[in-house]
Order: sequence, then structure tokens, then C-alpha cells
Amino acid sequence: MTDKELILSKIDLPIFRLIGEAADEVGVETYVVGGYVRDIFLGRLSKDIDVVAVGRGIDLARAVARKLGRKAHLAVFANFGTAQVKYGDIELEFVGARKESYRHDSRKPIVEDGTLEDDLSRRDFTINAMAVCLNPNRYGELVDRFDGLCDLDDMLLCTPLDPDITFSDDPLRMMRAIRFASQLPGFTILPRDMEAICRNAHRITEAVSAERVIEELNKIMMSPRPSIGLSLFEETGLMEHVFPELLALKGAETRDGIGHKDNLTHTYKVVDNLARHSDNLWLRWAALLHDIGKPRTKKFVAGQWTFHNHNFVGSKMLPAIFKRLRLPLDGKMRYVQKLVDLHMRPAALVDGGVTDSAVRRLLFEAGDEIEDLMMLCEADITSKNPDKVRKYIDNYALVRHKFRDIEEKDHVRNFQPPVSGEEIMQTFGLRPSRHVGTIKEAIKEAILDGVIPNEYDAARAFMLEKAAELGLQPIKQ
Repeated sequence: MTDKELILSKIDLPIFRLIGEAADEVGVETYVVGGYVRDIFLGRLSKDIDVVAVGRGIDLARAVARKLGRKAHLAVFANFGTAQVKYGDIELEFVGARKESYRHDSRKPIVEDGTLEDDLSRRDFTINAMAVCLNPNRYGELVDRFDGLCDLDDMLLCTPLDPDITFSDDPLRMMRAIRFASQLPGFTILPRDMEAICRNAHRITEAVSAERVIEELNKIMMSPRPSIGLSLFEETGLMEHVFPELLALKGAETRDGIGHKDNLTHTYKVVDNLARHSDNLWLRWAALLHDIGKPRTKKFVAGQWTFHNHNFVGSKMLPAIFKRLRLPLDGKMRYVQKLVDLHMRPAALVDGGVTDSAVRRLLFEAGDEIEDLMMLCEADITSKNPDKVRKYIDNYALVRHKFRDIEEKDHVRNFQPPVSGEEIMQTFGLRPSRHVGTIKEAIKEAILDGVIPNEYDAARAFMLEKAAELGLQPIKQ
């Protein structure tokens, strides 16, 4: 199949024919551009349909909306010279061809009407700088002024213009280069462009909002092998400016002949292991951050390296990290905190023997996240020794089995003590006080320790016993 035949097979759709007809009526050249064209040749399904008119894109959008009828929803953004048409599950973005120039002292470009070549030259990469004509007399004709097809064949990511200009004009394109290298298997960044990213890395925090950066980083985290993008993030120097706490994990140190592993390399492996089993973005973030506290807790004591309480220290670091990176400070952050804090616990159960009390406590603290916690712990096994890996996997299988047995018997996951604080106050004629909290906590601890079953009658009897120790007696009803 020729390139023209491939293109026609993908754009022989009523919506594209209608856009072409509307373009002729308005009197403008019109092209579908960018990711949609790229994905035709990559064999990927693309939902992003960007349309460029060599003229007023808003006029074309209005004409298309009229032809589509009442079911079409038109939104015009006059200040930006763009418009959007939604029709069912189709979203069309319209813009007029334009050129941009930047003043050295401003992040905002000067935008002017331009030619198709002007418009394509301002795009991030050659593979995104191809266009397909939709006008009926040239329908399906490919415009590839910057050899994007060749770069697709060679699996190369490179800018249409001098990369220093492209990346300086919009530094977010450096993150986009890394994101595409991570999302598109086999694609690499052209060496000259890699060098340009390294030279311009400092611009990422000077000229780009944290919200835009984290959007690209999240896409890297959701790629099939996040380590590809994360390694490039580190190698180009961008990590140093965006995420210094993560970069602090880098390096293996040796003292008196005793060394520790490179915790950043280990972290990449953990994220990749996790990504093979889950597309939960926040579970992947927990994998990325699970050892974030190690640099602050590293010590060389009695001939060995220790990272005591790195899980606790790491969990306490997360609010500041999430706030700076503009990650959500709601339940998603608390979810990641919980997993970072608890990720050593299952291994401790394995090492110290699995007791019912320890299992109850972990089930209670992990709650509904227990399965995600175990997935993280299994991803944390990065040894190259297959026997050691198998040993840990088998041990974790034993822990999972114990979880099932304890939960079936004691129902401690997310449990509340069977006797409430209100009942304690009513029984002993108390107001909210330290005694109420003491009794309620004692009931909870007794259940978790297996002293009493997780049942009302046993909990009430224990309440009366504990209250007597505190010198309290039930009031007469």
C-alpha cells in the first residue's frame, strides 16, 4: 500500500469530507495536522483531530458546525484565534495557520497569520509537522516539508528547526520529547536535540508552569516502560531542576569495601515492574516515591549501610513534594503516603515470622489498599538472583494467604471497634474525655492483638473490665 493509499484509507470518513467541502465554501486551504497524521503511519488510533486553515480557522469552524447541524457544539476562543467543534464523540480543533516570534524578555509569543510552512515549522517535532490536505481537489495529499516520514521510519525525534530555538521558545517541548521517547517503543531523541535539551534544561522551571510539566511527567509515568522516560529525564538534567529529591537517590557508595545499590536505578526497575501489572497512576507514583526518604536516612554503622525509617521519613516528605509539583493534595496524596509508609511492613512480616497480631495490624492500617500494597512490595523485588526472587515471591504468597485467613475470621480490614465512643459515655455517664479515648483504644488494641474477638459482646465485656481498672462504674439506667 502506498502512502497515499494508506492516508486515504484512514481519512475516507464523512467528517473529513465535510470539512473539505466547508473549506472550499469559505475559500481556504485546509489540512489535518499533527498527531492524527503521525498516528496514521504508526498504525495507532488517534482521537486528537487538529485542523489548520490557511486563513481564518474560526470561520471554517463555524461553517463546519453549520453543516453538521444542531447536534454540533461550537466553542470559539477569539483571543487565541481557535475554535472547537464537538459532534458526538468527535472533537475537532480549528486554528488558522500562524507564525510565532519571541522577545527575549517575554514568555509570550508574538503571533501573526502565516503560511502552512510557517505553521508546521513552529511545531515540536518533525513527526508532528506533517499535514494532509482536505480540500476536495487535493484530498489526501501529504505535505511533509521537514521529512517527518523519514524520521518516523528511522524512529527519530527531532525538531523541524534549530532545537535551541524550538526548546527555548517553548521549554515544555523538552518534556514532550522525553514523553514521546517513552510512549513510542523504539524511538530515540536525535543526539543534537539531546544536547540542546541539556543546554536548555534550566529553562524548564524558569518559563513553564508546574502544571504543564506535571502533565507531561504523568504521561511518562503512564507509558509502557516509564524507566525510559525517567532515565532521559535524569540524563538531560531536567530532573535536577524539576525533581531534585528523586535525583538525590542516584549513586552507589562504597565504604570499607561495603557498598549499597544505586537507589535511583532500583526505583526505575520497581516502577517498570509495577507498570507491567497496573495502570493505576497513583500506584505507579507510590513505586516512584517508595524510597524517596533513603538519602535523608542513610548511615554507615558497624560496617553496614542502613536506611532506618526511610519509609516514615519518605511519607512525611510527600506533602511538600506534591505541593511544589502541583500534584493533588487530596486523597490521592494520602493514598501514596500510606503505601510509602507501609511498604516495608510485609517484608518485615516475612523476615520475623507471620503472627496473627502483626497481620491484623497491617490489614487494619492498609485497609482497602492492602492489595495495592502487596503489588508494590512484589514490584520492589529487583534482585538478579532468580532463587532469591522466587523465595520472596513465595513468602509474599504466604502473607497473602494469612491475610485471607485472618480477614475471613476477624474482619479487621477498615473495622471500627464494636463499642462506640457514644456507648462508652452513656454507660459511664462521661462527657468527651481522655477516659473515653483510652477505653476505645484499648478495645481496638485488644482486637488487633487477638485478646478478644471482633464481636460486640466480647468488646462490651472488655470495656467494663478496662473501665473498672480506671475506677469507673456503670451508671444505673
